[in-house]
Amino acid sequence: MIYSYAGVFQNKGDYCMLKENIELLLEKLTLDEKIDMIHGCGLFETKGVERLGIPAFRYSDGPMGCRMDYHPTSWIPMGDSHDFTSYLPSNSALAATWNPDLALEAGRVLGAEARGRGKDMILAPGINIVRSPLCGRNFEYMSEDPCLISEIVVPLIKGIEENDVSSCVKHFALNNQETRRLDVDVTVSERALREIYLPGFKAAIEKGEAKGIMGAYNKLRGQHCCHNEYLLDTILRKEWNFKGISVSDWGGVHDTMEAAMNGLDVEMSVTDNFDDYYMANPLKELIKDGKVSVEKIDDKIRHILYVMNELHMLDGERKAGSYNNPVHREKILKVAQEAIVLLKNDDKVLPISAGKTKKIAIIGDNANRIHSNGGGSAEIKALYEITPLLGMHMLLGGNSEIKYVPGYFANVQGNVWEEDGESWQASSLEDRIAYDTRKRDKNADPVRDARYREDALKIAKEADTVIFVGGLNHDYDVEGADKGNMKLPYEQDALIKELLKVRKDTIIVMIAGSPVDMSEWVDQASTLVYSSFIGMEGGFALAQVLCGQINPSGKLPITMPKCLEDSPAHKLGEFPGGDRVDYKEGIYVGYRYFDTFGCKPLFAFGYGLSYTDFMLTDLLVKTDANQIPAAKVMVKIENTGKVSGYETVQIYVHSESKTVERANKELKAFQKVFLQPGESKILEFDLNLEDFSYYSETEQCFVTEAGSYTILAGNSSNHCPLQAEFVLDKTYHLHK
Repeated sequence: MIYSYAGVFQNKGDYCMLKENIELLLEKLTLDEKIDMIHGCGLFETKGVERLGIPAFRYSDGPMGCRMDYHPTSWIPMGDSHDFTSYLPSNSALAATWNPDLALEAGRVLGAEARGRGKDMILAPGINIVRSPLCGRNFEYMSEDPCLISEIVVPLIKGIEENDVSSCVKHFALNNQETRRLDVDVTVSERALREIYLPGFKAAIEKGEAKGIMGAYNKLRGQHCCHNEYLLDTILRKEWNFKGISVSDWGGVHDTMEAAMNGLDVEMSVTDNFDDYYMANPLKELIKDGKVSVEKIDDKIRHILYVMNELHMLDGERKAGSYNNPVHREKILKVAQEAIVLLKNDDKVLPISAGKTKKIAIIGDNANRIHSNGGGSAEIKALYEITPLLGMHMLLGGNSEIKYVPGYFANVQGNVWEEDGESWQASSLEDRIAYDTRKRDKNADPVRDARYREDALKIAKEADTVIFVGGLNHDYDVEGADKGNMKLPYEQDALIKELLKVRKDTIIVMIAGSPVDMSEWVDQASTLVYSSFIGMEGGFALAQVLCGQINPSGKLPITMPKCLEDSPAHKLGEFPGGDRVDYKEGIYVGYRYFDTFGCKPLFAFGYGLSYTDFMLTDLLVKTDANQIPAAKVMVKIENTGKVSGYETVQIYVHSESKTVERANKELKAFQKVFLQPGESKILEFDLNLEDFSYYSETEQCFVTEAGSYTILAGNSSNHCPLQAEFVLDKTYHLHK
């Protein structure tokens, strides 16, 4: 008999009825059918149960768009034209907008595209803390700061899941390096875990109501994260009440018993021996031997069916989604525009005057490079990608003469892991150590490099405007490999220094998903622009910013250190460690370290210039005596310049606590506001008790202690000109 459960789960609000209907399905499922639902039967899908109306569950990478389709059992692309897709800005670029409204729109685009491609879960967003500049996947992550991550990830998730497709927040947790990512054991204090590394995930689950979460490859305190009892059972299920699907990273399972018992719902991997996965035949044998109860498997099925119901996979009333939609491209362009950060404009070279600029020299491989097709699992088969070179041609038209030379030789485009035409993914479970820079630059040729540099200097001397576009590419910002250092590859430093000698007004654009060392030339440069990978419209957005059609408003979501040795993971902690890495820096991650210990960064967290000027005044803090003490913060902002634009006002808290060490300041709120010239607004921020708390390892909860706090307002972590005092007269013990 064929059982159809279409219409059974129509009432989302009736949780009791939902539970009853799930139990009905559980009664009908055989053990083999249950096992098939909790492990991959293809590289990106698990089996459904057709006789009961349960569909297969389909996954797709990734954070920058829905990945190309592969054959179900091999890493061979299908090769059809239907899987060209929109290429979104990276998570690091999205965070640089400091705009939760744009995060919502980006989520809507990503969710609609994934649903339009027939996917049930998009493996995004990535929100691991940027602990070191060297991590190869920093471009996939958002920030060094848990507050910024939390404020961006929640609307991003909500936007994705509006489309009847699940998000999958990753990588839970502490995947902060790629070196030995499959087995490195992370040691971190409970306080740092709770204050720095978990808040983004907590917000994603409790506020964003994410329906999916992915375990990390690494270990936490001796146990792999994909079947880590403390992470998946104690924190995720019991503390955060997560009802959705916990899925392993592909190949992240290492033990059948732990996977069965410790909160993992679905095992996925990169190999085609699906019946041999840990949660396939080996698990079935443990059940038959009585070592694992069927009830443990039923819990996993309940989570899967719950998500299927939420996505309308069981009632036939599901949204269809769409992809390569022109409206999506407009939203992607908007994100790209606000993700570009102006770091220096000392001589007001920017914006370029298109009418006065007839000859433009564009130099640098990144001006002409496609980034969408690299980076690892974040790679996209993009419908198109506008490079900076193309964007400038599009914007300026035929009245400007644009000459381009690469200036330096970069390796052939493609993933650094691709060898002999085979995908890196099939061998991605092999141990890999950080790539040595010399191996990546194995094509170094002094004669060729000198000729490239000579060509660049020649066109620079002849041009009205010189634009250098360099930085990193996906040979360096890539899954599975960390960088060996912060130095710019391909002898870019030498080229930039020569350019600045002949043209001190050279506009330098750095495209990179991680901080890079600019110490050799940054003091001589008057004009500097930075962005991460900003999607299919990125080159046009950059042209708009350079030419003044768009006023730059991006802010750094990370601190840019002057040198690697200033980064706290390297100064106080360990990176990358050996088989174990100790996070000795504790809570002093990013600007928390730089501000507390007086280490001056190259560019501070939250920093970014504009073509106009803003002034902050009249900071006021109010409390409501009729409620649990909390602060209402008000500050006035005025555009004192001549151009309309956005500014991001940032609110930090400083504690005078003598009980525990506290960072000098912590970001607790921010708002991005658009103002016309001469316009002013009063912004309001609500701070609750949690915003003044720290995690007490002795009391095992967050504590807001009585005492004095300073509330600071500014536009970066090292520029907070306004301060006001806030006093609590009693101590509060909060949640975990």
